[in-house]
Amino acid sequence: MQIDIIIDRMTPCLVEIATGKIHQTTFSVAKAAELINLQVQGWNFDWSDAELAYCNIYKLQIVGDDEIQGFIAAEVVRGAVYIHLAESAPHNIAPNKKFEGVGGHLFAIAIKLSVSMGFDGYVYFEAKNQKLAEHYINKMGARLLRTRIHEYRMEVDEESAHKLIEQYTLEGDLNVR
Repeated sequence: MQIDIIIDRMTPCLVEIATGKIHQTTFSVAKAAELINLQVQGWNFDWSDAELAYCNIYKLQIVGDDEIQGFIAAEVVRGAVYIHLAESAPHNIAPNKKFEGVGGHLFAIAIKLSVSMGFDGYVYFEAKNQKLAEHYINKMGARLLRTRIHEYRMEVDEESAHKLIEQYTLEGDLNVR
């Protein structure tokens, strides 16, 4: 799976585009029932796919609101957290985008997971293409790793990770498995 989420704005909270209102966020482990049939609801990915079976899948929400703003699937591997997939909710994708800041929040969740596991924030992932790789370099300080495994394998090192999570106020339950 490849990451193709856009980091539209680095914000400590989600920003409602229509009003400019700031919304505090929270995250938690997604329940299996929340991951079924999402494509029927307009989500691009099958979040119940067997490939994600070993991942911690987190949902991003606004405090006090049950509506899911995005999901991220992250797997704890040797010395790092590997991000399998990240997706904004259909209502947070242009042209009718409701909130800004979802993409950065999702990466911040994976970085918090990395910190909690003793990896100091280090995460890696595969960008879908060169344009997105450049986007992640510019927005998050990610670096392209030259490997034979994947043409656009990227990392967010510890220094960039700490700069990123310092921008976010999101709280939540990592409940790592």
